[in-house]
Amino acid sequence: MSSPVPHEVVVLAVDRVVGFELGLPYRLLGLAEDDAGRPLYRVRVATLDGRPVRTADGFSVLPEHDGSVLAEAGTVVVPGIMGGPVVREGRIPEDLAAAVRTAARHARMVSICTGASVLAAAGLLDGRPAATHWRDAEAFRRHFPAVRLDADVLFVDDGDVLTSAGVAAGIDLLLHLVRRDHGSEVANRVARRNVVAPWREGGQSQFVERPLPESGDTGTAATRAWALEHLGEPLTLADLAGHARMSVRTFTRRFREETGLSPLRWLAAQRIGLARRLLESTDASVDRVAAQAGFGTPASLRQHLRASIGIAPGAYRRTYRGAGRTA
Repeated sequence: MSSPVPHEVVVLAVDRVVGFELGLPYRLLGLAEDDAGRPLYRVRVATLDGRPVRTADGFSVLPEHDGSVLAEAGTVVVPGIMGGPVVREGRIPEDLAAAVRTAARHARMVSICTGASVLAAAGLLDGRPAATHWRDAEAFRRHFPAVRLDADVLFVDDGDVLTSAGVAAGIDLLLHLVRRDHGSEVANRVARRNVVAPWREGGQSQFVERPLPESGDTGTAATRAWALEHLGEPLTLADLAGHARMSVRTFTRRFREETGLSPLRWLAAQRIGLARRLLESTDASVDRVAAQAGFGTPASLRQHLRASIGIAPGAYRRTYRGAGRTA
């Protein structure tokens, strides 16, 4: 049996690229493997002219490729940029704009952080939803008024164009790509290898006021852990607040401060994640998956799954379940 051909990924480095984000595609995509240990992506770093590029972090990078590899790309990733004309003025050189537009005819386009400005300056985001770092949102809206910017979310998946907020949100987006392409099991292996959280909802807010409870503070972490063990039960906001021994109002405020989400939105996201894992890795009927994930009925599961990822349970199972996985 012949080995699968890895999906071609080109990381396009622009002057003053953020060094950390430049390395993320290899760490998240380049290390993704199938069950036999075969690579699922080939990641290559390029500049348009093949020459070294300055990073925003005090060093330069010598890529191994020039812009010619864009012709072979199935996915193009543009990491964030710190300063320069694209961020300050919303403009890029015409040769870069032309290369990006040409690549978009055949490749999925992905940006991390302010890399969205490159895609926007090339006209790829006009009329589309997009994300970028919250700190650059005001300038982005001024430069690119035709883009439907949402500066509060971690990332936006608009099919063939995906954009994210900064740094850690780039990790979330790249893991989302792996999950979208190859399912949760592969994405979870990549996350474990990189010691990062396997999944955060793209619609989660960039603004988490208290990511860790203060010393001696009574937070909501224990209640979240408890809820994950009881997703199949009809949990209410009052149930969650009662477990945390808080009033509903205090619990809701504290929960949002710690997670960036309302309790019920977080609970729905966890149930969707569980339903996806069950659909991918078991033979359980849709009725049983709906019950185990806490949706109660198949109709409710279908509604939530369609709203979240735009696909029905049966179609999701056929698309994402790997051959040979059994209950």
